[in-house]
Amino acid sequence: MSKTAPKSPLATVSPLFVTELYRADLAAHSGLEAFLAELDDTCRAIADEDEAGQTWSQTKGYLGYTSYASLNDLPVRASIFADLKTMLDAHVAVFADKLDFDLTGRKLKLDSMWINILEPMGHHSSHIHPHSVISGTFYVSIPEGASALRLEDPRLGLMMNAPLRKANGKPEHQSFVNTTPLAGTVLMWES
Repeated sequence: MSKTAPKSPLATVSPLFVTELYRADLAAHSGLEAFLAELDDTCRAIADEDEAGQTWSQTKGYLGYTSYASLNDLPVRASIFADLKTMLDAHVAVFADKLDFDLTGRKLKLDSMWINILEPMGHHSSHIHPHSVISGTFYVSIPEGASALRLEDPRLGLMMNAPLRKANGKPEHQSFVNTTPLAGTVLMWES
């Protein structure tokens, strides 16, 4: 048997167990600018009043503010979050369909929502969302010079002897992929 690569297409490569990224840029939607302005104002007002969230952020060394550990009622607290939830529910339904989820008449439920406001050089570290089906983020505003969202191959901990990937390789073969959102971008992935 020859040690050279086959000259005819005898082998196939099939993508299996793919992590898909859903992206919707809502900049063209009517009224988005006013919606984002109200949402931004509401987020900042809540951040100013949420002493427990401020304390948690400072204690954990979080450069900025998060309501992650302090508030779990944003859609009830302010109607703009209820509007955001309605919008996100529609996107989750589209994404779930694209993922071929068999929900047999059921709907996924958005049950966790929080605010993150980062200071310069602040970041939200790599983490997982146990007991969730879909995770994601909605970008209200992005300051000049902000970095992209960095997504990590969830298999990395199991790929102990894998060589580095070519820098110019396909995005789906990379260990890390960066995506740059805009104000009004929805990003979602399977949890």
